[in-house]
Formats: sequence, structure tokens, C-alpha cells
Amino acid sequence: MTTSEWIGLGISYAYAIGLLLFGEVLHRFAGLPADLTRKMIHIGAGMWVFGILALFDRWEIGIIPFATFIFVNFILYRYRIVRAMDREDSSPGTIYFALAITLIFAFLWRPQGPVDRGVAATAGVMAMTWGDALAALTGQRIGKRRYTIGQSTRTLEGSAMMFAASAIAMLLTMLFLPGSAWAPFAPVADPIRVVGAAFLGAAVATAVEAVSPHGTDNLSVPVAAAAVAFLAGI
Repeated sequence: MTTSEWIGLGISYAYAIGLLLFGEVLHRFAGLPADLTRKMIHIGAGMWVFGILALFDRWEIGIIPFATFIFVNFILYRYRIVRAMDREDSSPGTIYFALAITLIFAFLWRPQGPVDRGVAATAGVMAMTWGDALAALTGQRIGKRRYTIGQSTRTLEGSAMMFAASAIAMLLTMLFLPGSAWAPFAPVADPIRVVGAAFLGAAVATAVEAVSPHGTDNLSVPVAAAAVAFLAGI
């Protein structure tokens, strides 16, 4: 491994530790509820994929931080070490989220070319990062119209937010990331295809989230949304 890769790993782990400590401080000392600090950590973790794109030139090394946190998150969840993230009734969603990011980036991200489909992976992660977090907070705070599919109960208000936030996050990612310094080998699609992929990806993400029980949406949503972007040629 190169010196820059060791530095990238160090920065990634420092960011993750800082994020967990920040959430714990807000929960323990500022009195923020655990459902809010959990989603803040969720958003911060998901957004770090841009840090991975910026810091690493080899996908094999770049996926190491999230792969590591599959196991770290299992320990944190199993023993409820970070109360800002894991309550007694919390799902193992943090484990699934790290697993999903590791898998889709391992399959799609090729920063050295010749063709890099990491934008599709990033778009899928953004659907989960912003869509799920804002949907959960919306449903918990203002959701009134509940519906149940199988073992999964959601609100119409939360699902509407899931669609809107996912569509915007995917759209911005697929419009501005290809061809940038973070994704120089990614295919640049025409704006009409990008808009279509964003709305279809958001619709699929919303449907998958609605039927995925007990935290499994953290795995199913990013994989499904990334698959839509990939099939659209993003």
C-alpha cells in the first residue's frame, strides 16, 4: 500500500470515530433523542463515500473502511456501546448499511478506469443516506397515515419524503459527479436520462423501503437504487 492510501485509511477511521463521538455527545450532554442522533450519524456515514472517492485510487483499498465497519457496527449493535446510535429496540441497520456500501462499491467502483460505474453506486448510497433518514424523521414526527405491508409499517408522509429526498439526492449525484475529479472515468449521461433514472430509482427505493422489515432496507434500498442507475447507463 502507498503512503497516500495509509493516510486515506487514517482519515477515514478518524472521521468515523469523530462522527460517533459527536453523536454521543449530542445525545448524552445536549439531550438530543437517540432517533435523531442515529440518523445524523447515518447521514454522516453515508456522505463519507465522497471522502472515499477523493482519497483512494484503488477500489480494493477504498472499500476497506466500510468493510471494517461491518464488524465494528456489529460489536456496537451487539453490546449497545454507542447509545446515540443503538437503543434497546434498534435494528441492525447500521451493519446492513456498511455491508451494502462495501458490496456495491466493490462491484461498480473502478476509479482507474477504463469505465467507472461508481456514480451508480454513489447514487444508490445517497438514496439511502438522505431518503431513509428524512423519511424516518418525517414519519416519526408528523406521520399520520400508516400502512402495513408484510412485517413493515410505514407512513404515507414518510414514504413521500423518501421519494422526494431520494430523487433529489440521486439527481444531484448523477448530474455533477461524472467527469469530475472524483469520477473522471464515469460515463456522462444526457440530462434527460439522468432525470429519468433519478425518478425511477427513487420510486424503486421507496417501494423497496416500504416492504423491507427491521432495518433490512439499509441493505435493499442502496442495492436497488444503484441497480436502477447502473441499468440506466449511469
